[in-house]
Amino acid sequence: MNIKSIIFDFFTQIRSIFITFKHMFDMRETRLYPENPIYLSPRYRGRVVLTKDPNGKDRCVACNLCSVVCPVSCISLQKSQDKYGRWFSKFFKINFSRCIFCGLCEEACPTSAIQLIPDFELSDFDRKNLLYKKKYLTISGTGKDHKYNFYDHCGVSIKKKYMYNIPINVKDLLP
Repeated sequence: MNIKSIIFDFFTQIRSIFITFKHMFDMRETRLYPENPIYLSPRYRGRVVLTKDPNGKDRCVACNLCSVVCPVSCISLQKSQDKYGRWFSKFFKINFSRCIFCGLCEEACPTSAIQLIPDFELSDFDRKNLLYKKKYLTISGTGKDHKYNFYDHCGVSIKKKYMYNIPINVKDLLP
């Protein structure tokens, strides 16, 4: 052990003590979560919900695009049809233990039925409880798109309004 190493070790100890005292008076990094809410950016993608249209009906038309585009295949649904010809999902399930919250399902949804909200409290001790069904996914409101109604844009409500079929000559549409 030479004198150079003794001096080096001494200044190393002094430096460590200085850093410790410096951080003793800094603000703490630990956040008291439930008492103090955490700031989430407006673009934060959290829990997936199913929304309703302005008429109070389910927006999901069971087109299966969300299930196809999901990279981890955590969405499963089955299509059904009511007496007016409107499609709806007979069952809709999302397995949140597999979901990576990528938001591709929200982008693929043509009816704006699937939306991601800034809710991140999805933990549970049992994986079976992370399988959310339609009943627990559906919220009562319209979500982000307040006035959008898919059936107003696709023409089904116009068909119901006139109650008769206008004959269309398909050969006129050909070039």
